[in-house]
Amino acid sequence: MSALIEAQPILVNASRFRAAHEAEWEQLDTLVTRIEKRSLNRLSDDELLALPLLYRATLSSLSVARETSLDNALVVYLEQLSTRAYFQLYGVPTSAWRQLGQFFARGWPRAVQSLWRETLVSLLLTLAGTIVGYLLVKNEPTWFYSLIPGSLAGGRDPSASAETLKAVLYAEQKDALAVFATFLFTHNAQIAVFSFALGFAFAVPTVLLILYNGLMLGAFIALYAAKGLGYALGGWLIIHGTTEFFAIILAGAAGFRIGTAIAFPGRRSRADSAIDAGRTGALVMGGAVIMLMVAGLLEGIGRQTINDDLARYGIGLAMLVGWTAYFYLPRRESADD
Repeated sequence: MSALIEAQPILVNASRFRAAHEAEWEQLDTLVTRIEKRSLNRLSDDELLALPLLYRATLSSLSVARETSLDNALVVYLEQLSTRAYFQLYGVPTSAWRQLGQFFARGWPRAVQSLWRETLVSLLLTLAGTIVGYLLVKNEPTWFYSLIPGSLAGGRDPSASAETLKAVLYAEQKDALAVFATFLFTHNAQIAVFSFALGFAFAVPTVLLILYNGLMLGAFIALYAAKGLGYALGGWLIIHGTTEFFAIILAGAAGFRIGTAIAFPGRRSRADSAIDAGRTGALVMGGAVIMLMVAGLLEGIGRQTINDDLARYGIGLAMLVGWTAYFYLPRRESADD
């Protein structure tokens, strides 16, 4: 009989239990809330010393509450409080500015470096599409109408005169230039976003989009080169294009990473493989959006105010060298790594 009595669970009075420990929970809740709203530096030395003790006491209360089947609402409250306290004690809480700094200093460039194979594939597809588009239009100008939508061409097609094409390049027709530049930027931004977003479909749509973007570029180059304006078009494109096309190539690389992770997950499940690839891809795509914004500034301001070809080439090549160095030059390991 005595063994049976000892085997019965110890009953705890919920009211007495709460009265005995509620002050500790409230104190921990107050300290954690202050840290969340401000920072750890706002606590006094005594409060910092009390924080881990209150956390352990709350964990002990949570253990008793679970074992004795106390009020479920109390158990949920203690679980949430313990989780919040754990994050502040053992997590790495940082300010939004510090997180942003870490993104630019390490997160984004490292994510880009990890996609170097996919980036190379995206670059080669762009170059292949550009070469094919150029050869098609050069040998048969009517291909231009198949490759370039009329709304994007805006009268800049094989039937246009060299003077008309040149006027756009040097801002002699400011209204037409503004409309064309806006449409071109919007189109390229859509290509970048869709190249990333459609990567989940085994990267097939991403391949087609990257190729098509190259075909369009090659078609425009062939059009202007046939009128003796190839060098001028290069300056008009390069001032913003090295940033904009770099962003599209990176977006395509991010899409390829997701697509190949789903198609070839290896020993891992497709879901786990896709989640990891998605994290890396999201970092790269977030940075690509920033690059597109920079390209928009170069396109909307620099290209329309700078008409000197050498200056345009100089700015565009400097941006290319800058982006390449930022992404791929070795950097020192920090204490946080």
